[in-house]
Amino acid sequence: MHVLLLKEGRALTTVHAKGRTPVVIPKSSERGADAAARALQAVLVSLEDSKAENIVTIDIAGKSALGDYMVVVSGRSNRHVVAIADHLMTDLKDEGFGNARVEGLDGGDWVLIDTGDIIVHVFRPEIREFYNIEKMWAAPDLDEGTLH
Repeated sequence: MHVLLLKEGRALTTVHAKGRTPVVIPKSSERGADAAARALQAVLVSLEDSKAENIVTIDIAGKSALGDYMVVVSGRSNRHVVAIADHLMTDLKDEGFGNARVEGLDGGDWVLIDTGDIIVHVFRPEIREFYNIEKMWAAPDLDEGTLH
């Protein structure tokens, strides 16, 4: 059973059989690309403020249903990676983007933050180099006619 309580700019609550899960609608009436661009700007400002290194933004709109943008950054150490992620989550919440989904915060080697429109990967440099995900996502699109 799902019950949605809708109020613009306020938290939605989805009631499941096992409890309540908060979902947030952005404060503004922006939708789609405008909302994603505003979220991206908030992410980039927060990352710069946290002294994240080697910030790479990849436009994945149309390439993936995961979101519109992927942002890949490095932190100098496990503590820096966790601090960048914590600061970003606080800034996103303060800007009205709600609570992002987070994975990997305990280890500090690689933290994934999913806002819905933006996916942020915060790596230690060695881990980032090993996985090299920006190379995979930044690969040029191939038209079907170019392969023989």
